[in-house]
Amino acid sequence: MTETAAQNLPQRKRTNWGAIVTNRKTAAMLGFGFASGMPYVLVTGTLTAWFTQAKIDLSTIGVLSWIGLAYAFKFLWSPMLNTTLPITGTWLGQRRGWIIVCQLIITLAIFLVSFTDPSTGLGVLTLVAAVVAFASATQDIAIDAWRIEVADEDAPLDLLSAIYQLGYRLASLVGGAGALILTQYTSWPVTFATAAIAMGLTILATLGAPEPAATRVLGAKAPRTGDSRIRLLSVAIVVAAWGWAGFALISFMITAVTTVPPPSAKAFTAFYGPLIVAATVLLPCALSAWIARGGTLSKGDWLMLGSGAQGIADRLYSGIVEPLVELMSRLGVSSILVVLLILTYQITYSVWAPFAYPFYIGALGFSLAEVGFASKIIGVIMTIAGIGVCAFFLVRFGRMATMMVGAVAAAMANLLFADLANGGANIDAFLSFTMLDHFLAFFGLDARMARLVTAIAGDNIATGFASAAFVAYLSSLASKMHGAVQFAVFTSLTLLVGTLGRGALGDLIKEQGYANMFQFAAMLGLISIFFVALEWYRQYRHEHAAI
Repeated sequence: MTETAAQNLPQRKRTNWGAIVTNRKTAAMLGFGFASGMPYVLVTGTLTAWFTQAKIDLSTIGVLSWIGLAYAFKFLWSPMLNTTLPITGTWLGQRRGWIIVCQLIITLAIFLVSFTDPSTGLGVLTLVAAVVAFASATQDIAIDAWRIEVADEDAPLDLLSAIYQLGYRLASLVGGAGALILTQYTSWPVTFATAAIAMGLTILATLGAPEPAATRVLGAKAPRTGDSRIRLLSVAIVVAAWGWAGFALISFMITAVTTVPPPSAKAFTAFYGPLIVAATVLLPCALSAWIARGGTLSKGDWLMLGSGAQGIADRLYSGIVEPLVELMSRLGVSSILVVLLILTYQITYSVWAPFAYPFYIGALGFSLAEVGFASKIIGVIMTIAGIGVCAFFLVRFGRMATMMVGAVAAAMANLLFADLANGGANIDAFLSFTMLDHFLAFFGLDARMARLVTAIAGDNIATGFASAAFVAYLSSLASKMHGAVQFAVFTSLTLLVGTLGRGALGDLIKEQGYANMFQFAAMLGLISIFFVALEWYRQYRHEHAAI
């Protein structure tokens, strides 16, 4: 058991459920989960449905999905949230101050979305959506830190995390199914204005939440004790690399939106994709591996760090470089395998996420209400079911065995959609063999809807299972949390490759169709299966070597 896991275990023998239910921390956590899920589902899902109805080109939709890279790069500015905002700090505190500012920005930006039209103002709409994504990712950092810091016996961390997931899934229902169904009977501007109101109500959760006790993020590792030049140089290299990657992506997005015809996202990804991954992941990891050979920076040393440029560099080092240094120091050469696994585990189902609505609505011709029912009601229920099955597997079979089942299931789930794109013959055979076709028909679903519901249900069970297994694996990696920074680093890496590859995927769909795209996504799953097998073997060797 890791140090973090041991620290999070309740220290009392009997749970005081009355105190848990009436604790305002748990109520606030439900609101925070909703506040985190609403902007994400709007930007990464619902907005693409609007783009589809507005006849926006698939390649352009793929490029615009790079807005989601804000969630992949949120660890860049996560150290900033260890400061207190002067405007709100005096009456809200550090964590709640950041959360409420982000919520205000998100609410206003969603309102602005309701006043734009993708057919005539795609550039403005993209800019506003990017603001939503950036503020939402920042809010997530503050919420993660709040959850970790307020946890106690009456509001255990595991319980708060579960309540957060509940709020998040409720937001998926409201911002996903609710938005699509509402649009079916009103319009997209009305839907986004309503979503802005719902988002604005989450401010009440922030006002009612308790502010955690002040905490300080302490450095655990440094290149060499007292060697400020190496800290400054390492931060400069990493920030420069990330700055270049961000500039390359944003420049191409602007060009793709404003140029007719748009440049090839496939060509951009083929050339710049490996360079961006190298600059944002491989270079920092290599630098961190070199730094990990240095000494230890004690808490006292941290408190004596300098001011000015060097002080800023020291704090950026602690927030950005140090989590990777700690990982490299602890795992050694095995950290290469761990990073590759983190980068690729979710790619088989995250890479095509922005094209789900274009597939359901544009290619298959389902209505917004039908997609909302199948994807955001049945889909969310099946995701929760997949998480429940995963919990059983984790207890019964262990973490790595569960990771392997999740990797295989997530890859194979893509074949359901490939079959659906080709007419659904295999899905029909399955429904007939299991007699589920009669069961679904009893609830008024015709053969066409039965295929869609079956494909989405199977995919969401698989991805819910795989996601829960992956969270368990990521949690096992952290020996000590640096506030929410280390968690932000790990979760950010999981989104990078899949999000980056979406631009090229739009071109692939245009050239070869959805069926080939889903088959390609299934093949990508073989990469994660390979790395899971290697990591499973590494852990097996490590455990038996310790005996």
